[in-house]
Amino acid sequence: MSPHLDAILAGRSICICAGSGGVGKTTTAAAVAVAMAARGLKVAVLTIDPARRLADSLGLDELGNVPVRVELGEHGRGGGELWATMLDAKATFDEVIDRYATDEKARQRVLDNRIYQQISGALAGSQEYMAMEKLYELDEEDDFDLLVLDTPPSRNALDFLDAPRRVTQFVEGRAMRLFIRPTGFGARIAGRGFSVVSAVLRRVTGGDLIADLSEFFSAMAGLLSGFRDRAERVEGLLGDERTTFLVVTSPAGEPIEEASYLRGKLAEGDFPLGAMVVNRVHTTGAPGAPEEGSREALTGLLGDEDLVARVLAAHADRGVLADRDRTNIEALRAASPGVPVFEVPELSDEIHDLDGLRAFARLLMPDDAG
Repeated sequence: MSPHLDAILAGRSICICAGSGGVGKTTTAAAVAVAMAARGLKVAVLTIDPARRLADSLGLDELGNVPVRVELGEHGRGGGELWATMLDAKATFDEVIDRYATDEKARQRVLDNRIYQQISGALAGSQEYMAMEKLYELDEEDDFDLLVLDTPPSRNALDFLDAPRRVTQFVEGRAMRLFIRPTGFGARIAGRGFSVVSAVLRRVTGGDLIADLSEFFSAMAGLLSGFRDRAERVEGLLGDERTTFLVVTSPAGEPIEEASYLRGKLAEGDFPLGAMVVNRVHTTGAPGAPEEGSREALTGLLGDEDLVARVLAAHADRGVLADRDRTNIEALRAASPGVPVFEVPELSDEIHDLDGLRAFARLLMPDDAG
């Protein structure tokens, strides 16, 4: 028998909910955070959620880049606290610049640069990396018993695993070296041949793009070692013994395949996988038309043969889905020996408040009596 999720989280200080988009990671992360706060822990849940569903479910008007406390009411009788934040990648990037700038002049030089302003919110991997940066920052502050990260929505659930390495590759990349090395491309900016290209670019872009690029890379040069060291520490946090991953999926074929693939990649990287959560499982009985007596009973109850036919067709369809789900979940279990797999049935209502999150959490932690 698999342990309950709270036993899996015992002694951990970081829980990372990972999986493909649209499988319920945000709900799972919020439910885990609410349940663990009800057990007396000080918990922070971090998310990137453009739809702001997390803020809605926690009863908040909005979330920002700084954690705000959530009033638990009767759900806080265990003495714990729940805090929540919605990551602002641009603001977090600015904070990283603040942290590594050698002085105020160097800091402002980067923040005011036009190229930095454009790429700080759009750099490939910045959203995933900044999520890890925020997680690392809060972990370093050591103000919470448990941090729960709802990983960024992405078609590739592995993006956040590679984000620290991609940032390191960027700051050590050829483009950076070309601009900051005296013998590189920067030294040729004033060259006669390049001046023609530069003039064309100025006409096309309406500004001195080359000068902006050179200034950006030059300003960033003093921050490179800080970025590199921090990225390595952020990457190390993923494999720390205090960290555990929850792979979240739905029971459909493609998400199940992605969950299995992610489980394998976590194993390859020696990242600690605590459990897998399958959301929205159909629990209707096996498909097929009910016995004739049931059909007659429905006809007597509904009094409309057409409506009876629709009800029976819907029953059959859900039965097909239930069989599909069972087959896919068993395949997931077979491919994940030794990993607890929790099933959450499809719920009739959308989760939009703390009561709904606690009800969801009880399906993962049934011993919760709060």
